[in-house]
Amino acid sequence: MSDWILVVDDNTENLKMASRILTAEHMRVSCLKSGADAIAFLHENIPDLILLDIHMPGMNGFETIEALRADADIPAIPYIFLTADEDSETETKALKAGAMDFIKKPFVPEVLLLRVRHSIDLIRLQSNLAQEVAKKTEEIEAHNKKLNRISIQIVTALSSAIDAKDTYTNGHSRRVAQYAQAIAYRAGFDTAMQDDIFMMGLLHDVGKIGIPDAIINKPDKLTPEEYAIIKTHPAVGYDILKNIPDFLKLSTGARWHHERYSGGGYPDGISGDDIPIEARIIAVADAYDAMSSRRSYRGMMTQAQIREEMEKGKNTQFDPDFAAIMIELIAQDTNFLMREI
Repeated sequence: MSDWILVVDDNTENLKMASRILTAEHMRVSCLKSGADAIAFLHENIPDLILLDIHMPGMNGFETIEALRADADIPAIPYIFLTADEDSETETKALKAGAMDFIKKPFVPEVLLLRVRHSIDLIRLQSNLAQEVAKKTEEIEAHNKKLNRISIQIVTALSSAIDAKDTYTNGHSRRVAQYAQAIAYRAGFDTAMQDDIFMMGLLHDVGKIGIPDAIINKPDKLTPEEYAIIKTHPAVGYDILKNIPDFLKLSTGARWHHERYSGGGYPDGISGDDIPIEARIIAVADAYDAMSSRRSYRGMMTQAQIREEMEKGKNTQFDPDFAAIMIELIAQDTNFLMREI
């Protein structure tokens, strides 16, 4: 397909000369004599390049370009300004307006042809580059989506393995992840943050892999020594996850989900805003699931009891903002579906 050039100039001789030079090089040429005609033409046609005279009666070249840019129905088409002006000010203004080039009149055939050819080659190169970038971007996005699916599958499988160690917490990690994601959504965090928190929720208890089954599943009250071992699981989980380069944030939820908002939690005893925000969210979700699930030492608590404990825990055990969101979710869960089934 030949290159298509639109030439806009109020001088008939200039149009004839430009047409003769370009058609001799097998280019398709359309000629118009005003900016208004060009606008009407471009509503129905999309040439590869516009040669546009600056000085025309009615609408000059600069005004024509402004009108084209303001018209949403006309795509952006590269253009070269034409003028007989000799001053550098006009040339500077033309280039600042976004012109690809600037051609002086009267035309020197070789110069006109070279500048049009160079511009067409550059347009084609930019188009090919844009297509290649779009193709590579699409390939990368598809690859990343695949990796993300694989990552979620691996994390989900690992969280299931964690839960399988504990007879009394079947599905705990997934529920915590879901509750934490719901809190993050209500708190106004973006989708990426919500996804991060979901993944952190799935692996918040990964450190329990290092805790003996006999302690995790002990039906009786734990001894102080056994409880001390249980309390090591956040640090163990942190050590497991901290060296995964692509998922550095995963270790955040694992290490600090047992910290208390007012201090006195473990493993580091930090408080308030020193506790990472993701861990504060997971702490609320984790406590809610513990209360809405059966344990060896008690049955499932009622919604009223859970809500009361959440209210009590504001500013002490829990970040008050995230506890308030959890309480809102409880109020909306009229059929008590957010619980261990």
